[in-house]
Amino acid sequence: MTDRTPAELTEEEAATELERLASEIARHDRLYNTEDAPEITDADYDALRRRNTEIEVAFPSLIRPDSPSQKVGGAPASGFGKITHRLPMLSLDNAFSATDFDEFCARARRFLGLKDVPMAIVAEPKIDGLSISLTYEKGRLVYGATRGDGAEGEDVTTNLRTIKDVPTRLKGAAPDRIEIRGEVFMTKADFLALNEAQSGAGLRSYANPRNSAAGSLRQLDPKITAARALSMFAYAFGEASETPAPTHWEYLEKLAKWGFKVSPLNERLDQDGAAGFHTAMAERRASLPYDIDGVVYKIDDLALQRRLGFVGRTPRWATAWKFPAERATTLLEDIKIQVGRTGSLTPVAWLQGVNVGGVLVTRATLHNEDEITRKDVRVGDTVELQRAGDVIPQVIGPVLDKRPKSAEPFAFPDHCPACGSLAVRAEGEVVRRCTGGLICPAQTIERLVHFVSRPAFDIEHLGEQTVRAFHTDGLVDSPADIFRLPEHEQEIAEREGWGATSAANLMRSIESRRAISLPRFIYALGIRRIGDANAKLLARHYGTLAHWREQMVAATIIGSEERQALGSIMRVGGAIADELVGFFAEPRNLAVLDDLAGQLNVQEEKATTDGPLSGKSIVFTGTLTTMTRPEAKARAESLGARVTDSVSKKTDLVVLGTDAGSKAKKAAELGVTTVDEAGWRDIAGLE
Repeated sequence: MTDRTPAELTEEEAATELERLASEIARHDRLYNTEDAPEITDADYDALRRRNTEIEVAFPSLIRPDSPSQKVGGAPASGFGKITHRLPMLSLDNAFSATDFDEFCARARRFLGLKDVPMAIVAEPKIDGLSISLTYEKGRLVYGATRGDGAEGEDVTTNLRTIKDVPTRLKGAAPDRIEIRGEVFMTKADFLALNEAQSGAGLRSYANPRNSAAGSLRQLDPKITAARALSMFAYAFGEASETPAPTHWEYLEKLAKWGFKVSPLNERLDQDGAAGFHTAMAERRASLPYDIDGVVYKIDDLALQRRLGFVGRTPRWATAWKFPAERATTLLEDIKIQVGRTGSLTPVAWLQGVNVGGVLVTRATLHNEDEITRKDVRVGDTVELQRAGDVIPQVIGPVLDKRPKSAEPFAFPDHCPACGSLAVRAEGEVVRRCTGGLICPAQTIERLVHFVSRPAFDIEHLGEQTVRAFHTDGLVDSPADIFRLPEHEQEIAEREGWGATSAANLMRSIESRRAISLPRFIYALGIRRIGDANAKLLARHYGTLAHWREQMVAATIIGSEERQALGSIMRVGGAIADELVGFFAEPRNLAVLDDLAGQLNVQEEKATTDGPLSGKSIVFTGTLTTMTRPEAKARAESLGARVTDSVSKKTDLVVLGTDAGSKAKKAAELGVTTVDEAGWRDIAGLE
């Protein structure tokens, strides 16, 4: 990261940093949420997210569809069935000070148009565990799932039934259908006992109680889960056939009556009491039997919660006020350069393992050469690490009085360590990139690893280690070679550590992926700036692989209509368009694409209907009296509409408040449909 404020960045620098942040945060989300193996602590993680938010506020036009602000969690693990959440399981925005918390309250009041009306707040210690959802029908547990990526989680119903705090049948009257949400965790004492047992059996120890809880719940054998001491606190609900209570506090009371454990430390208070509660919890933190990493504050009135709704990946009615950073010192043993699939050179600190807030930290990113120079960290230094908010570690800097005399300033390479090609840093960018392209083995391997990853082709039994081994032995040089591996099944079966069964399993996995959706196919190509969200946008716009290829090739012609049309695709900006054009202008990329397409059945992407107003363009004008403009916009977007500020022939609907003015006149001139506020409320399904 950099100390430069967003105001000091150029638009190009901001776009580059947002790209880096999206990639880095996504990687740590996967390590934390899916693999239960975080490399760094919450400190750096929260710092990365704050930096991303600050830049997006300064450059709103650069907000990426794959931005951390637009998504949550990691992809579900592949060992379990998948369950789609009827309502997304989103994460919370963070506060780090009383000022942040007061601004959270102020934003909610502005959104609702409330000034002096008191708002009760419910404070809940933030348990550091694994988020889960439990669906009950007629009072009986039907199924349970992890949060996963927020939209889809793992089906861990059988394992959840083994936890004593999860009732299989609710006590007393409850809605016919209700989804209970909570946190599965392991106490500190049970965590220590588990690690002692793991060590005695010669098995891997867990890094912290959160990871031990996640690992225990994700056991394919439910008997293992049953043998682990897992606990759960319930604290929220998702989809329900009826609202269970008028306030969140009353809902928590009902949870206890239904048979759930609810944190005994929860309190109902007003805004002025929040800071005192946070201080009290921070002081009690070390003595509690389980880990907490902050306090969650929720607006108590459920009717206000519904009006506030969500923005991006977070609710407007709740925030997590994190505890201050935890710090430790350790030895910086080496600085190694990793080459990413787009050629980016990223320095990584290799550290003597140290426990920071319950997490064993051995690696930490140093981001880029400017960061190394600014902090002047050197191999052999004793460095200070920070863990704020408890997920991702950050190297704060060296402890200078412990620096050995032999320590030399780190010289960032100007050539790729993998292929020897020149590594160039473009003007205005902080990242240095290898120019080797397709001849760079690091990029080739990273692209192949990306290609088979879960969000892409999700080919089981073909992990990074196997990809590297197959590439080294000449079995796989391009993505299409993966689908030619069945021709080498016997050869693979004879490899050390394989065998006929393992080889056959791999071949079945490969064959099952010959049919692939267009969004996954586009994402799997690993084109710079084309993450999961952008891949979906492109797929929906072009529909088929043939049409996408045709239009992209046409876009490589300077001044073509197709090139200009790229910029009109919703939220696909100029920098992204340039990456697409550059990819399709390279003949070798086209050859790889065509070779791959010949091996596959890439399915057509049909138009989606996410809501009753899906695909409609809506303009609000004038003053609304029954809701604020942000609230109306949020409601429209939740129904699938796109809200714009100007009226044109492409506008589908204009909502007229009082004193509508020129936009109402223009809508009449263009023949655009208009409705008053009452008509809008009817369309939006509002009472």
